[in-house]
Amino acid sequence: MSKAGYDGPLEQVNACCWRIPKSYREGMRVDGLIYADEHMIEEIRGDQAPEQVANVAFLPGIQHASLAMPDIHWGYGFPIGGVCATDPAEGGVISPGGVGYDINCGVRLMRTNLFYQDVKPHLRKLMDRLFADIPAGVGQGGKHRFKKKELRRLLEVGVPFLQSRNLATDGDVAHTEAGGCLEEAVPEYVSDRALERGLNQCGTLGSGNHFAEIQVVDAVFDDHAARVMGLDKDMICVMIHSGSRGLGYQVCDDALKKLRGVPAKYGIDLPDRQLACAPVESPEGEEYLGAMCAAANFAWCNRQLLMWQARESFEAVFGKNWEQLQMNLIYDVAHNIAKFETHTIDGRERRVCVHRKGATRAFPANHPETPEAYQEIGQPVIIPGDMGRASWVLTGQDGSMEQSFGTCCHGAGRRMSRTAAVKHAKGRRIDQELAQQGIIARARSRRGLAEEQPDAYKDVNVVVNVVHKANLASKVARMRPLGVVKG
Repeated sequence: MSKAGYDGPLEQVNACCWRIPKSYREGMRVDGLIYADEHMIEEIRGDQAPEQVANVAFLPGIQHASLAMPDIHWGYGFPIGGVCATDPAEGGVISPGGVGYDINCGVRLMRTNLFYQDVKPHLRKLMDRLFADIPAGVGQGGKHRFKKKELRRLLEVGVPFLQSRNLATDGDVAHTEAGGCLEEAVPEYVSDRALERGLNQCGTLGSGNHFAEIQVVDAVFDDHAARVMGLDKDMICVMIHSGSRGLGYQVCDDALKKLRGVPAKYGIDLPDRQLACAPVESPEGEEYLGAMCAAANFAWCNRQLLMWQARESFEAVFGKNWEQLQMNLIYDVAHNIAKFETHTIDGRERRVCVHRKGATRAFPANHPETPEAYQEIGQPVIIPGDMGRASWVLTGQDGSMEQSFGTCCHGAGRRMSRTAAVKHAKGRRIDQELAQQGIIARARSRRGLAEEQPDAYKDVNVVVNVVHKANLASKVARMRPLGVVKG
């Protein structure tokens, strides 16, 4: 994160929203809007992320506003928590910086029929088994390996490819965003280097903020929505957070190199070269989009295999198959992605390219892309917090369609860089501190735990309060961590 703060204008729109007027800098095509409360906005001013919100407002074809969620912090090009929609019919662009290096980094939540008292005596054994079964850490390969031809097929069709191998069910597909497949994927646009990096990484957790977590539902705020999701107080859940691993990183890296001179080619003037982009309707834009969608399909498959391995761990510890344990997927949402969606803008429906970078869909009830199981209540919105506090599940609300292109925050958001977090943890044992809270942490390195310590993140409860009050998403249940596997 940048050390310098933001000293530009921030006008309060309401209790949950602040405006950077497009008059702030010549070249801004729309205003910037940041969702935050009065306390959070002061912390946000201490970072340069609001300047990035203003930078995004320069992009050709941008609609309504350059948006940022309350988990906003400094990122590459776009801030983390940044959202923008561009209209291809108006020369709208697609920007890898608006998706991120970890394409389709996302999170999935799985319920069980186990309750806290059922798991408490077996928790240490369960965490040991998960840590043994789920490959975690930098460069770790997994047991699910694919030949290049198979991997290309996986990139093309996503989770249904795993279903053909009995590694996914109809229910898994139905409860994954987009059915676990973006049809615009073009595996031929994925480089050989990216393919090499992905051959043995599908079904691996990775490092950084990725995790597999055992959680218990400690509070229910919407009884009806919780019942629809199959959740109950004191029920055990599993949350998995990971993305497209080295394959997705390489796709982004390849694209940024190819797009370096493209804005100038199309006469696009940008305030930050990290916003490198191409018109959606251009050969360069189409190539990035095809590769990005392929990487997104890989990420959904990665989380599917991670969930499958978690199911196998529970089976081994509890002596029942996962179906008997009712380990059903509630939902899987993407956090780093660009998707074509229809939204009402200035009174008319338009097909736009929505960039969500550290942000997630929050589609309401009765929306055509809300899964059938949740048509009545709205799409589940999964917001993980740090490993010492809580995570949340909410439902998308109509306000998200009116304000944010159907978007909500994706997590708590960092408030401390990884370097600063390691310095802050000097002389401490984060695993022991978590153990004192009753949380078992398993990690490949102490540094990884130091980087991801609870103090490094904003309070997820405060972040969730903002999106709830703003009517972007509505609280359903809060889960507290019992055990976590980190890279």
